Amino acid sequence: MKRSRTPHPDPAAFIKANLPISPVPSIPEICLHTAGPASGLWRLAGRREADPAPYWAYPWAGGAVLARHLLDRPEMVSGRRVLDLGAGSGLVAIAAAKAGAATVTAVDIDANAIAAIGINAAINGVTIAVVAADIIGTPPPEADVLVVGDLFYDPALAVRVTAFLRRCQASGIEVLIGDPERAYLPQGELRRIATHAVADFGAGTGRGAVQAGVFSLRQ
Repeated sequence: MKRSRTPHPDPAAFIKANLPISPVPSIPEICLHTAGPASGLWRLAGRREADPAPYWAYPWAGGAVLARHLLDRPEMVSGRRVLDLGAGSGLVAIAAAKAGAATVTAVDIDANAIAAIGINAAINGVTIAVVAADIIGTPPPEADVLVVGDLFYDPALAVRVTAFLRRCQASGIEVLIGDPERAYLPQGELRRIATHAVADFGAGTGRGAVQAGVFSLRQ
């Protein structure tokens, strides 16, 4: 007799029921649904190798440093069209909206992240357009500023992302990168704009803040 498969939960309902809302460490202006030990996140994220890792459910230093920087320097996005690539929880997109961006679009390949972005935008009182797609291989988007945090954790992905960001820069889009200098960050191609001490889920518990950077692409 075949076992009945556990039905896949509705992402929005699961997030609201199992991921509590809390202020982001280092960024108390923004609250997010964040996974904890008792969230049972595997029920939503899945356990198959092909299932996307649930990076969206935690705060990472690259997104945190960008969010902190945009809130401290709202003139960088005020009145401009912003696109958040690999948006995850929507943290950077929310910060851009709070900083006065004219429009904000959040892009991610994970349908669960897309659901989380919509919910997190609502609890922070901002409007964000969400797009579920891999746009790295497409022409540059209609945007004035492209922000990307924590996408340099895999060598193949880092190469693709860097090439896309170069195309965006060549088309006139300003590119801002947030990263705690992970292994595949192309530091030789970047110029550091700022450094902020922010919390990082990837650093493990009890390690305090890490020094993460905000970078632009060298011309």
